[in-house]
Amino acid sequence: MIFYNQVYQYVNKEEKNRLRVIEIDNSIAYYVELHCGDTAMPKRIDIGTLEAEVQAEVLLAIPDPYVKSYSDGDLTKKQIEKRDEDWAVVSSGWANHKDALLEKKTREGAFLEITKNSNVSKLKVKRAFTRFWQRGLNKNALLPDYMYSGGKGKERDLSNSKVGRPRKYALSDYGQQGINITEEVKTQFAYVIKKYYRKKEQITLAETYDHLLREFYSEKYYENNTVKHKVWDSSKIPTYNQFYYWFKKHEDPKLDITLRKSAKEFDLKHRPILSNSTQETDGPGTRFQIDATIADIYLVSSFDRSLIIGRPIVYGIIDVYSRMITGIYVGLEGPSWIGAMMALDNMIINKVEYCEQFDINIKSSQWPANHLPEIIIADRGEFEGYSVENLINNLNIKIENTSAYRGDLKGIIERQFRTINGKIKRKTPGSIQKEFRERGDRDYRLDASLSIREFTKVVIHLVLQHNQKFIEKYPLEKGMITSGLTATPINLWEWGIANKKGRLQIVTDNNVFRLNLLPKGKARITRAGLKFKGLFYGSEKAINEQWYVKLKSSSIEVLYDPREMNQIYIPHADGRNFDSCYLLDTSLEYKSDTLEEIGFYRELLQEVKAEEQAKQRENTINADLAIEEIVKKAMKEKKQTVSQTLNKAEKLRDIRVNRKVEKALNREDEKFDLVNKPNDLRADVIDFATKEKINDIPTKKIKLTPYG
Repeated sequence: MIFYNQVYQYVNKEEKNRLRVIEIDNSIAYYVELHCGDTAMPKRIDIGTLEAEVQAEVLLAIPDPYVKSYSDGDLTKKQIEKRDEDWAVVSSGWANHKDALLEKKTREGAFLEITKNSNVSKLKVKRAFTRFWQRGLNKNALLPDYMYSGGKGKERDLSNSKVGRPRKYALSDYGQQGINITEEVKTQFAYVIKKYYRKKEQITLAETYDHLLREFYSEKYYENNTVKHKVWDSSKIPTYNQFYYWFKKHEDPKLDITLRKSAKEFDLKHRPILSNSTQETDGPGTRFQIDATIADIYLVSSFDRSLIIGRPIVYGIIDVYSRMITGIYVGLEGPSWIGAMMALDNMIINKVEYCEQFDINIKSSQWPANHLPEIIIADRGEFEGYSVENLINNLNIKIENTSAYRGDLKGIIERQFRTINGKIKRKTPGSIQKEFRERGDRDYRLDASLSIREFTKVVIHLVLQHNQKFIEKYPLEKGMITSGLTATPINLWEWGIANKKGRLQIVTDNNVFRLNLLPKGKARITRAGLKFKGLFYGSEKAINEQWYVKLKSSSIEVLYDPREMNQIYIPHADGRNFDSCYLLDTSLEYKSDTLEEIGFYRELLQEVKAEEQAKQRENTINADLAIEEIVKKAMKEKKQTVSQTLNKAEKLRDIRVNRKVEKALNREDEKFDLVNKPNDLRADVIDFATKEKINDIPTKKIKLTPYG
């Protein structure tokens, strides 16, 4: 509902955003803008439009910024006279010409009539009415602006008493208790919280309160061409404690965190935890979680310990039901599918044989995991694409990809990584010690001493320790309690196999499993061989079946190991066998190279070609210019020497004779003469009289005539 003499503010406008309703006539409201100069005139609008804007919270009701309570005893005689003089003009004019003043078409006539009756200039009349409309439609609205520097003034108590608990420490200058929090004020609170607080900038609640005062409880003014705001006195503004109270009362933590940070942040750190991962399983092998982390340690090269090679990647696979770590990979691959592929391969191999490779002797009961699960929970990035379809279709393994930045969905393996990393930092040299390092301290990277093999041995020992470690908060079932089970991963694994369904699968042929792990690609059959990733391969099957002739320009699916591209594999339809393809001589320069290295070399080659092409273009341009110059010169000489009167037949006559003569001349110039002849065979001539050598002797020209 729209009220007479109510001040409203648009929330989406920077300038001229406040208005006062000065008259309501049935379905029409008349208003004047408060910040539109000293001659602002009334405008009309449908009440329905205003009500719709209020309902949509585009237009908010705000406290009257001009509400004052002045006593004539606090005013000077001059101030009272000026107010009363203007009031005499405005009161009579408003009473007699209200309808005309509200309508634009008749307003000028009304002002002329008022000016004539009051003997005051029209501009002064307009300014008086504007002040009357903008500042509250009352007599004191006509007081001049310098009233702000006069008298103490007495504040009007609109509600007689302030509700709520009084503040223990009142402001010494004012002693005010804030204002009553009406529905309009609550709407203002909700507006600034939505506009400023619930944004990615993450401003504080105190800063949001400042925005509230700036938007609804202050006056704008200019000082040295700079916009500034003067906050109203404390009796007219809500206190920060009131703002904070109502914020907390209507607080929506989920919405606040989602809008200020992200929905992922809420799901990761603030969502209610009403269940646990174990309830999603039905025994060992139901769900495995896989994840990777960059270990907090620097390693050295295995062939030269003076070379630091950086931090290794550690992959881990854990059984959700028992918490047993079922597979690991320590290396420099990843986080990527290659690293995940190595961890999956480790998951199905015999752990006794695996530990023997690192001179660690264990019994099978210490690490009895060499199985496939029913479901693997993994990050989207590594298990999206590649050979995941093979795991799903050929091995009946379901893949569940977590959302980005949702490590909580793989909380068990994430927690074990934190535990392992913590122990590594305490036990091994070269580990990262960020929290203890200060300026001038020794760089912990210089302490790196372990190679990848040695660090792998450390990780294996940590895994063996974990598999026998008591789990404090494991949700034991009744059967576990009655059987006196100790909640260690190995005990839970064995108990689950004996008493639960589980979904463990045994892999009988490791090569078949690896075949399903390798990435796939398309190779093109050409006359030069199978072309894959820019390399050419040969195959006995292709030769025997004449693929290079019959199937050229077609493609086939191949498997490859990007760590070495010496071979690629053509899988058979049965999913178990394959044909090997070998690198041909045309691509032997890339033998034993990784796919990444090959890509680097080919990019380098393209860069060299691009640079050489620029030189080739320059050479071509220069050659073309030289040829054009030769042709131009020849055509010029021909034009000067050849008679223009010769016809076509005369020019084409005796081509054979002309060729024979030209050939004889060319032979004379082109013949080999293997005898070195002096340039000058003449003897020296001596003058007997002077005994000096005569170099230049005049010769007598002899005219040669044909013989006979």
